[in-house]
Amino acid sequence: MNFLRRRRAWITTPLLLAIFIYFWDLYCRLSGIHPFIVPRPGAVLDQYLTMVQTRALWEHSWITVFETSVGFFFACVIGIGGGAILGKVRWLEEAMRPFVIATQVIPKIALVSLFILWFGFGPEPKILVSTVLAFFPILTNTLLGVKSVDLGHKDVMKSLNATRWQTWRMLELPSAMPAIIAGLEVGVVLAYIGAIVGEFAGGTKGLGYLTLEYQNGFNAPGLFGVLIQLTVIGFALYLLILGLRRSLIPWHESVLVERPAVPA
Repeated sequence: MNFLRRRRAWITTPLLLAIFIYFWDLYCRLSGIHPFIVPRPGAVLDQYLTMVQTRALWEHSWITVFETSVGFFFACVIGIGGGAILGKVRWLEEAMRPFVIATQVIPKIALVSLFILWFGFGPEPKILVSTVLAFFPILTNTLLGVKSVDLGHKDVMKSLNATRWQTWRMLELPSAMPAIIAGLEVGVVLAYIGAIVGEFAGGTKGLGYLTLEYQNGFNAPGLFGVLIQLTVIGFALYLLILGLRRSLIPWHESVLVERPAVPA
């Protein structure tokens, strides 16, 4: 019984997916809608299985993953480094806050156009957009984590004559790590979206560009197939960060509640 309770998601999720596909197919059959508009699930699956056997899909997928990974890496460097510094220097945080917020309120499609003007139609504009979208939640979560360290724990470190580096390494960084990981979980999704948005606006390769290609060819099953591929890759990126959570903060409550209880 306990095993079933712990694994209910493994049953519920496929069941919900099956129900969704059933009603999707039922709607296509009963409504009489043209497959040109909404194809049936079987046609989408056939198209996707055909696509995964082609080299083109994986080349476009690799481009998108590359742009996302590089953008996410830069976002982590800027976000974690900047958040740690701003969390320690109050006046600098107040001075930089308007500039950080400005990067988020500007429409990203406008940034894509500007980056294309500066760097052309290569991967650089997509990487920059990916970085701009992803660094904000990483920075804010790092900042929050650093500022939320218990003052009593800091006093203990002072009483032990710990240096600033020792306090950071042994207290502040571990204490801030759950918040940082939470920022990474949001950041990797936004980095992925940023790369795709960049490919929409000015790409010649990548899954965003492939989506536009199928759209211009009025290939609805192909569009759904690209959406499936985008979803699979997005889940994979998110699961990597979840794995990072389990490896870096195995002691945290968010990880412990996912583990089965050990019988006494």
